[in-house]
Parts: sequence; structure tokens; C-alpha cells
Amino acid sequence: MTWVKICGTTNLEDALVAVEAGADAVGFVFYEKSPRNVSVEAARAMVKELPGHADKVGVFVNASPQRVSEIADDIGLTAVQLHGDEYKGAERYSIGGKVFFTMPVTDILRELRGQVGSYEFPKFPQGASVLLDSGSHERRGGTGKPFAWGEARHFVSALKEFHRVVIAGGLTSSNVSWAAETLQPWGVDVVSGVETSPGKKDPEKVRAFVRAVREMDRKVG
Repeated sequence: MTWVKICGTTNLEDALVAVEAGADAVGFVFYEKSPRNVSVEAARAMVKELPGHADKVGVFVNASPQRVSEIADDIGLTAVQLHGDEYKGAERYSIGGKVFFTMPVTDILRELRGQVGSYEFPKFPQGASVLLDSGSHERRGGTGKPFAWGEARHFVSALKEFHRVVIAGGLTSSNVSWAAETLQPWGVDVVSGVETSPGKKDPEKVRAFVRAVREMDRKVG
């Protein structure tokens, strides 16, 4: 089944709704410039209340490997998502547990101009996953805008030969099936597409999103 992450969680109620709806993971953002930023203390309190089967993912932007490891160990995170420029020096982040390196696919596709064969993929640590987001260097994520799924198909296909790929950016219950069928990722990640406002989730949108992914899973078998 497709791995589903509900990210940008700022309160326990939303975290529990995500898990109860069938999401595989809940994401917590540790980036002060984000409207979804949470404190270490708040995240720790939420993680303690979540069931063991759910991935607890910490999202960091250009934090040091030591800082990432310290917070992950302190809170009890099961995975970390590096959402800044870490993918350019991925070998520095060979930390334990699940690691997701975010790549700003919109910027990359613009630079490549269709010449995917000329792109030299970063040397990600063994077992690392890659999250492709529509964010840019100026705005790291949560833009509510999808990237060009059709244009990215060959890039994603090449990347999947070596790593698990998660897609994000502008996903909603209405378009996630289309995006997943087009790119066939290992997982999907949603933020603004299930919110009423930045950091506050809409329970019905969360349930509808997870339901749409599971219906797509059953369809493709």
C-alpha cells in the first residue's frame, strides 16, 4: 500500500485524527519560519500519545546533523525529513532510522529543461528515501501548488531505481489518485490540502485524502 503522511501537525487532536483515518505517518515541523512550526516540548507530548505503528516524522530545514539526531532521540521520532539543501551533501546525514531527503523538483526540472539523462543524482545514504516537493529555495514547502507531474515522470522513474520516492506539493483528495497513478511513488505527503488554515487540519479532508489513496491502491491492485 502507498505510504501516507499527514504533515505540518501542530496539535494532538489533529495527530490522532490522522492516525485514526489510516495515515501511516504524522509530521512535525521544526523550522521557525514555518507557520506550522512546533516546539520540541509540544512535539514530545504529542508523540507520547500516538500508537507505536505510526511513523513520527520530524521535518528540519538546514539543521546540523547533530541537532537533528538530538531532537530525534529526545522526542522519540521514528524518521526525519530534511527539507532544506541537505540533499546536496546527503552523505553527511548518515543518521540512524528512516531518513527522507527533500528535493525541490520544480527548481530542478526548470534547470534540466527535459534533459533528465544529464542530471547527476546526489549520493544519498543507503536506505534513504527521497521526497519530491513543489517548494523552492525561497519557500520550502506547504505552497499548496503541485509540480508538473507529467513532466517529472522520467525524473521520478530514474530516481525510483535507487530510492523510495514520496511526492508532495498541492495534493488533495481530488488529485492524489491522478498524481499517484502518473508517478507511482512509494508514498504521498500532504499538508495544506487537508487544512482549514496553516497548522489546523480539517478532519473530513484528512479522512477523504486517506480514503482516496486507499481506493487508488485497491484499483491498481
